[in-house]
Amino acid sequence: MLEVEFIRPSYNLFIHFLTKWLTYYNILVNIIKKSEDLSLKKINIRQMTLVSLFAALTAVGAFISISLYPVPLTLQTLFTLLSGMTLGCVLGASSQIIYVLLGIVGLPVFAGFKAGIGILFGPTGGFLLGFIISAYIVGRMIELKEEKNIFYYFLVGLLGTIIIYIIGVAQLSLVTGIGVKKAVAVGMLPFLPGDMLKIIAASFIAHKLKLVTQIK
Repeated sequence: MLEVEFIRPSYNLFIHFLTKWLTYYNILVNIIKKSEDLSLKKINIRQMTLVSLFAALTAVGAFISISLYPVPLTLQTLFTLLSGMTLGCVLGASSQIIYVLLGIVGLPVFAGFKAGIGILFGPTGGFLLGFIISAYIVGRMIELKEEKNIFYYFLVGLLGTIIIYIIGVAQLSLVTGIGVKKAVAVGMLPFLPGDMLKIIAASFIAHKLKLVTQIK
């Protein structure tokens, strides 16, 4: 039987999300203030808000999951795709980098309320790395085309999901030693139906928002 884990009631979920978002926003502001990198200093308040928002959304997506061994099914990929589709390559990838870094330093933002650098090098670590690369490539593909219909968003989302699968399944296979076929069977096939729905949802939402051309 699948064990479905939900954060309790909507009020608690909202408070939890708001806390995460404020935490990520404050951390991002402090990073930029202390940075000597001029490119980071060019990030404006709206961009900081959106980057921290998607980092928080990805974390909340990790807390709503269906426990499947060894890779849980979560809503993270929905927000990963949306970050690239709506923020573009640099800001989208930045939101995922912040999310992963906060998990590495000890905040329990990974699936199953897990944290630590060990997760990054464990069976599911490739999926986390895939979030960053996927958000960047998805964002870049969105930036390259000026006029985008919902089908284009879907194709880009499909590409982004494939990237996550390739990196995630490869590390799952290497770390566990179960072989590529078995890694595909346990780390990809069970998630295809849910991920197709997430791609469709991300495409619809991003097509309605179309933020990438408005946030620079």
